[in-house]
Amino acid sequence: MASHVGVQESVKARPTTTTMGDRLRKSRAHDNSYAPVHNTSPRGARTYNRTPYVQPSTSPAPTPSSSTPLVGRHQRPGYSHVRSQSSVDYHRTETTQAVATGAIGGAFGPYSYEHTPAPPPPREAQGHRRQGSVSRFTNTPSQSSHSHEVHAPGRQPSRRAAAAPAGATSTTAGAFLYDTKDPELDDELHNPAALRKLDRQCDLFSGRGWMNVGAIVIICLGLIILFCGYPVIIAFNKPHILAGGYNLGGINGTGQVPDLPNLPTLIDKDTPDEARTRTGFDGQKYNLVFSDEFNTDGRTFYPGDDPFWEAMDYHYWPTGDLEWYDPAQAITKDGALVITLEEVRNHDLNFRSAMLQTWNKFCFTTGYIEVAVSLPGNAHTPGYWPGAWTMGNLGRAGYGATTEGTWPYSYDSCDVGTFPNQITKDNTPDVSYRTGLSSLPGQRLSSCTCPGSDHPGPSVSKGRGAPEIDIIEAQINNYLRHGEVSQSLQVAPFNAGYYWGNSTPATILYNNDQTIINTYRGGPYQQCVSCVSATNSSNYVKGGGGFGKYGFEYWSNPKRRSEGFVTWSVDNEAMWTATSSAVGPDSEAQISDRIISEEPMYIILNLGLSPSFQGIDFKNLEFPATMLVDYVRVYQRAGHENLGCSPSSYPTADYINDHISAYTNPNLTTWEAANFTFPRNRLYDGC
Repeated sequence: MASHVGVQESVKARPTTTTMGDRLRKSRAHDNSYAPVHNTSPRGARTYNRTPYVQPSTSPAPTPSSSTPLVGRHQRPGYSHVRSQSSVDYHRTETTQAVATGAIGGAFGPYSYEHTPAPPPPREAQGHRRQGSVSRFTNTPSQSSHSHEVHAPGRQPSRRAAAAPAGATSTTAGAFLYDTKDPELDDELHNPAALRKLDRQCDLFSGRGWMNVGAIVIICLGLIILFCGYPVIIAFNKPHILAGGYNLGGINGTGQVPDLPNLPTLIDKDTPDEARTRTGFDGQKYNLVFSDEFNTDGRTFYPGDDPFWEAMDYHYWPTGDLEWYDPAQAITKDGALVITLEEVRNHDLNFRSAMLQTWNKFCFTTGYIEVAVSLPGNAHTPGYWPGAWTMGNLGRAGYGATTEGTWPYSYDSCDVGTFPNQITKDNTPDVSYRTGLSSLPGQRLSSCTCPGSDHPGPSVSKGRGAPEIDIIEAQINNYLRHGEVSQSLQVAPFNAGYYWGNSTPATILYNNDQTIINTYRGGPYQQCVSCVSATNSSNYVKGGGGFGKYGFEYWSNPKRRSEGFVTWSVDNEAMWTATSSAVGPDSEAQISDRIISEEPMYIILNLGLSPSFQGIDFKNLEFPATMLVDYVRVYQRAGHENLGCSPSSYPTADYINDHISAYTNPNLTTWEAANFTFPRNRLYDGC
């Protein structure tokens, strides 16, 4: 009954405009915390506690903190919980209504009103108000405010909209100061449209602009004077010392180049001045381009020890040597290079010695090379095999894969001379087929190479190889029992019967008493253009310890190959000359000219032991035996200096790098073992 009484009283006290229940239901649409209180009476009807509502006046409403809750006057015993909830709902609704009508917030905020009231919206039938045109700048309630009004069934809404309260305003900004959609009136940084118009103006007579330019000029001049002018002024005003170079931050007034002691150079500083030039056997002036005097004791030649020389570490199997080459067997001592051959069991061999090479480190093309050597043993006991020789850089001595098909070719023609065994597929020429003239696999880098094939260049039509020119290979004449040296040119392809042009004028001997044509002409792996010259018996380690001077001078001209020659010498005296005609064409073997080497040549020094070279007198040979080298000197014609292992006309560097495994692994004895193949020969294989 109490609840019903409360309802009736609330109905009687309801104003004629909008009921509190309507406003509570309106607030409920926004506040999910509002919950109905169910009646527990037998009728089971759902009712709500309601309180009288008084229409607020147009004067500013009191703040919620100062208002007295109306719901408190209608509380009944036993309903404190329900009435308390209604009180909370009412206050929430009262605050919402106050904000919506402008009592709170006034002219500021999203519910602001203008000063001039807008006409009220027209009355509509069936209890619904027509929504007026909503404007941000009118006193008409916003659309959201209308959407929240819920009218009781059967009742008409208020005929007049609530009047806008008089909120706080600004005489300058009006009632619209708070509006996120408008630019701020005092913030041109965020609304630069007006300033952009000023950016388009240009005034050449702007004082401010000229001041800016002037300031920049002054700063630049100051920097230039500071970092350029000031150092120059100091340098000119500083007293100059002309008494020589001085240290500790001073200036090298003499212009001297720092002297780095023991730094190797191409020309050894110990080479005497009188040995810096010479007149060649051809009458041309030659200048020293490389020398090594070996005057510094204790030098070693392991890989990386020396910029020019490197000692080998392998068995030199191509000539059936009995020794293992070991870098420890080569040192400098008492002003000479010492290569020691000793009898010691190692690597399944009975001897150990050394070989030095300048392969891919120092090479020269044409010139004169001279070595001063004290030969091992004496001039009467055969067996030692000392050598000083040169070879084309495309073949590395002792690395069989690199020399297969390159050594000792010096050939630039495309014919049967480039074929395997110098024989065509139909077994011609007859002389080569019947006699087994050649056992070579053919010229790998011939001028017959098919376009696009593996070739060092400069073009596939250029025949390339690794020819050999020997300074000396010392031996003992077993019949006469005296020492001699063979001085040779090794070439391929071969003449029929290995007969080369050994008569004048193709071959010239200058001293028939000392030099004779070598009876050995070659074999299936090389043709030997060679003469033998007698040695001085005092130039042996056991025969007096003197040094004999041995060398050769050679010249080649790719544009005029008929000028080519090689002249060998002993003790500065020419022994014999082989001209280009000595290795000319051979119609019987169907081959063309072999050319005097145009390849970059490197130097080899070694002391070996092999029965393939000459018989060995083991009974009388003494071990250890030493070969001494006093110096190595290389000269070239003045104005025709050509040093380097990869000249542009005969490059080798890229080819070596592309096949580096073959050039660094002595255990690879064939090109195929290194996983490479011969390029196709257009005459033999077709392209």
